[in-house]
Amino acid sequence: MPRIAVLPGDGIGPEIVREALRVLETLSSRFQLDLTWEEALVGGVAYDATGHPLPPSTLALCKESDATLLGAVGGPKWDNVQPSSLRPEVGALLPLRKELELFANLRPVTLFPALASASSLRADIISGGLDILVVRELTGGMYFGQPKGREDGGNRAIDTCVYTRPEIERIARVGFEAAGKRSKRLCSVDKANVLETSRLWREVVIDVAKEYPDIELSHMLVDNCAMQLVRNPKQFDVIVTENMFGDILSDEAAMLTGSLGMLSSASLGTRQTAYGTFGLYEPAHGSAPDIVGKGIANPLATFLSVSLLLRYSLGQPEAASALESAVAEVLSEGLRTADIAPAGSPSVGTRAISDAVLAKL
Repeated sequence: MPRIAVLPGDGIGPEIVREALRVLETLSSRFQLDLTWEEALVGGVAYDATGHPLPPSTLALCKESDATLLGAVGGPKWDNVQPSSLRPEVGALLPLRKELELFANLRPVTLFPALASASSLRADIISGGLDILVVRELTGGMYFGQPKGREDGGNRAIDTCVYTRPEIERIARVGFEAAGKRSKRLCSVDKANVLETSRLWREVVIDVAKEYPDIELSHMLVDNCAMQLVRNPKQFDVIVTENMFGDILSDEAAMLTGSLGMLSSASLGTRQTAYGTFGLYEPAHGSAPDIVGKGIANPLATFLSVSLLLRYSLGQPEAASALESAVAEVLSEGLRTADIAPAGSPSVGTRAISDAVLAKL
């Protein structure tokens, strides 16, 4: 019986996760998945209740489950929590990734043809839609490197970027494997003209490429990649890159899809369960405190994250495809939440677009 740890979190997290659970319940019934799930505190609400944004009981639940579904963490209320290591984004997200050994973050950048008008790019650039996969290393680099902190009375700050050959090898293989299932093209993004870690990155990726002679490998500096994503995004299929670069580039790429509210993500590790690879799944957007409780949050990125959960962690590609098709059909019929509706056009709320997806399922 597949077990899912559900972490609604902060802001709009509980609102979008509530709708995602309705979707999971429907899919479980339709495809006889026999799913179970259990909710736990994480983020600011966990800090308020327990004094820590990632309580031991929450981490234990994740480790005992086959997959984890996360809403969002953080918000202005906790921006100045001291020590800063207890801020939700630092004290919950980073430890979750580290403790669960989630080293590979997959972010599909998919522009549904029906949302072409919502993209920030001209129609001629994105005609026919987009389908890019960003593979981001998730547990190394500047976010985790030591030493880290403040010196000189707080007037000198230190963040250290560190990568090792094994860390780069394993994420490179994820990129090559993903490319092998798509168009067999992989672009490795670094800053090898300046950074020593990037020079090692490029060397290792070139070495790993020898294991995948059928994959076309290219290299691109991160600043050029940022430009090319808005100049000619169709040149990319799979992008593999380090932690901070991947964080920035995937959020930039989200605007190609019409809204950050459309960007799903899967964070995968090495642990295998009876059903697939354990992973943590979450929409790429934040907690959106400005729209909490208004009933207008876009749940579609969370639904698409659920489809990734079904595909990677539960081994249910048919259910995943059914959900993806339902989202595409609803969009093709013109339903839009406020973040993806053209200016001056009508929009629907969280529950209405969720009901429409459920009706398709």
